[in-house]
Amino acid sequence: MKAFFSVVIPLYNKQNHIKNTIDSVLKQGFIDFEIIIINDGSTDQSLDVINSISDSRLHIYTIKNQGVSFARNYGVNKATTNHIAFLDADDTWEHNHLESLYNLYQVYPGCGLYCTAYQKRMHDVIIPSTYFGIPNSKAWSGVITDFFEASTINCIAWTSAVSIPKHIFLSVKGFDNRIKTGPGEDIDLWIRLALKHPVAFTNTVTATHNLLAENRLSNSNKDLKSYIDLDQYEPFIAQHTSLKKYLDLNRFALALMFKVNSDELAFKNCVEKMDLTNINWKQKVLLKCNRSTLLLAKRLQLFLKSSHLHFSAFK
Repeated sequence: MKAFFSVVIPLYNKQNHIKNTIDSVLKQGFIDFEIIIINDGSTDQSLDVINSISDSRLHIYTIKNQGVSFARNYGVNKATTNHIAFLDADDTWEHNHLESLYNLYQVYPGCGLYCTAYQKRMHDVIIPSTYFGIPNSKAWSGVITDFFEASTINCIAWTSAVSIPKHIFLSVKGFDNRIKTGPGEDIDLWIRLALKHPVAFTNTVTATHNLLAENRLSNSNKDLKSYIDLDQYEPFIAQHTSLKKYLDLNRFALALMFKVNSDELAFKNCVEKMDLTNINWKQKVLLKCNRSTLLLAKRLQLFLKSSHLHFSAFK
């Protein structure tokens, strides 16, 4: 019998995490799924790990390394179902994740994006996510009135906590393969989906993003030309007034990345396109900091997180 969900997992050098990730899928209470793993040219033992797992629902494809967007799109094209659930190779699901997504689809069948709440983990520290204007009740679910406004602290959508009908994913042309450095490829897709389709959400936490204490901000090996192009969505602001703030908050994040990568021209261009009334005082202070101060601030933030003190520039 045809499965209901296709779980698409892009895999690149995650030998220490991929088994826990797959185990979290195999332990789902909702068992009507297939798992499609796209081995994106891994050079470690990741492929050996997944080949050691015996389950008829597991399908493995190996391709040359072309980036996470290409791998996800490739996986969707291999999917045999109309309901795609994404999971990154170092993240995990709670046992009720697919059941929660299934229930969302049953109650709100006309949506283009289905999302569950998620949390972040750094070693043994759990960092909760906060969504603007969403009821705190753990049992709440509904169609989001304004996706962009609701995503101004943490985004309503996160790749390992969403499901997208395959025909809708294909209609918006999936992830943009040109975006190879992030954040970006996921945000770009959420914007395109939210501009055209309703978004359903449950604030029941069913997925965990493993941060691995990774200092993403300090990673300077970036091709800045392959970031998301936020400017292309400016024409839609007239119909979606909260979109401008959402774009500017993402520009803020990009501006810090440009500053850390010592690209002052890209930083200046990014800031000039922002309406500074859309960012808070902490964000304005960070924009004025030099590269060394930003790196120090990031290290301090990570230290505080390890002490269960969660500070964010977005709230």
